[in-house]
Amino acid sequence: MNVKIDIDISAEEMRKLLGLPDVEAFQREMMEDLRKRMLEGVDGYDPIKFFQPYVSGTLASWDAFQNMLSAANKSGDSSAGDDAKE
Repeated sequence: MNVKIDIDISAEEMRKLLGLPDVEAFQREMMEDLRKRMLEGVDGYDPIKFFQPYVSGTLASWDAFQNMLSAANKSGDSSAGDDAKE
């Protein structure tokens, strides 16, 4: 048995239905702050410092991921060289 339900609902109504917070004001404030820093010029705008509180753990994860890929690439290169010698 198949049951299909179509619901016509806006994004705001869905957010309220699921009990998710309204972050629109926060996003608007953050983007306005970013825009203001960009317009002030290079001296007052450092994107790494601005986003660091939000992505500090993420950046470390990316470094570890890149190191893993580099190690895998190096081990792949050495095995390819062995195959060429045979």
